[in-house]
Amino acid sequence: MYSLKTEHSFDSAHFLKGYEGKCSNIHGHRWRVVIEVMNSNVDSSGHTRGMIVDFSTLKEEVRREADALDHCLIIEKDTLRQKTYEALTEEGFKIVEMPFRPTAENLAKYFYDMFVKKGYDVRQATVYETSNNCASYYEV
Repeated sequence: MYSLKTEHSFDSAHFLKGYEGKCSNIHGHRWRVVIEVMNSNVDSSGHTRGMIVDFSTLKEEVRREADALDHCLIIEKDTLRQKTYEALTEEGFKIVEMPFRPTAENLAKYFYDMFVKKGYDVRQATVYETSNNCASYYEV
């Protein structure tokens, strides 16, 4: 089995509504997304001969998806009061609503699912919240 791994980082804020602790307040992270893809074979012809995936294509797609979350506030849908949401958006703040609580675990699954939908054989998606703390998602 062959595998390739690439990563990209982004800066954003989030909060965990209903959490009992500091993370219930808006705070930021330097998130790092690591995507690992796999295949039991390498291409046998063409410009990707000897590769399972063109690194430049994979790197660009990971960068694009991570950059979509750069310098924003990631929130779970309907966790801000409507007036608060409107005030922030009127001020020009970028808010990205997710259908889930924006934990490292849920973001790992989000990236995993995204790259599966793009056609990759994803082995694992890992999201670092800090340089020492990460969550991974993979299917058995």
